[in-house]
Amino acid sequence: MKIPDYISPVIGHRVWRLDSNRLKSLNGEPWSPGKPLAAGCRAASYGAIVGRSGAAHDAHDAPQLACTCGVYAARSPEHLRSMGCPTYAIRGEVYLWGTVVEHELGWRAQFAYPKSLFLPPFLIPTGAKALEARLGALAAYDMDIFLIVGCGQSIPLCRKGLGYDAAGIDCLIGMCKEYYDRRRQERTLSKGDRVAVLGCGIAVVEHAVETEVEALLGNKTILRMRRKDIAWNQQNMRWEAEVAAP
Repeated sequence: MKIPDYISPVIGHRVWRLDSNRLKSLNGEPWSPGKPLAAGCRAASYGAIVGRSGAAHDAHDAPQLACTCGVYAARSPEHLRSMGCPTYAIRGEVYLWGTVVEHELGWRAQFAYPKSLFLPPFLIPTGAKALEARLGALAAYDMDIFLIVGCGQSIPLCRKGLGYDAAGIDCLIGMCKEYYDRRRQERTLSKGDRVAVLGCGIAVVEHAVETEVEALLGNKTILRMRRKDIAWNQQNMRWEAEVAAP
């Protein structure tokens, strides 16, 4: 998909959500890779659905001055934040062209296509297959993709027409490694961890090796448990063990 080079597009800012690794507007409108999103007016059908004939009018090409139709975009990220955009949304830039209606905080346009995307860390899958699927689906839009690394900073992850950026991939690998290291540490028993021993109470780990754990119950009883009998309960968010009462 190419924006006509005889028309200078307006560059605005907007947000999307991810659904099955594809971009959608917050109202559920899908954005297809390689195809511009063409605006349409839904006022007539909306009025018919809700039974408000006064809100309906004849169909027309979007956008129109006397209507609210069109693809929306803000002038800046600050304007986006002032509009109360949800935290789960993905921020980015968008090309706008065709008929464009200008407003104080942004525009409504006839056609639009993503120019860039800024991915927050919480939208980066930790599994290799899920990560590959997400990056592949987003790369199909052939746009600049940046990875947010904190403190308002971002690094390029994918460049339009050039593919993946080495620095961004290295950073992504590092983020995934940190996640798995943190999870492994959280799931490794160590001295001072608390274990809910079913039928006995809460025990505090005194010593832990690969095959055996010693823990101290509240009544000062020392429990010796096999490491394989202790498991992390994700629902209760705690270590649990079922052993014979001392």
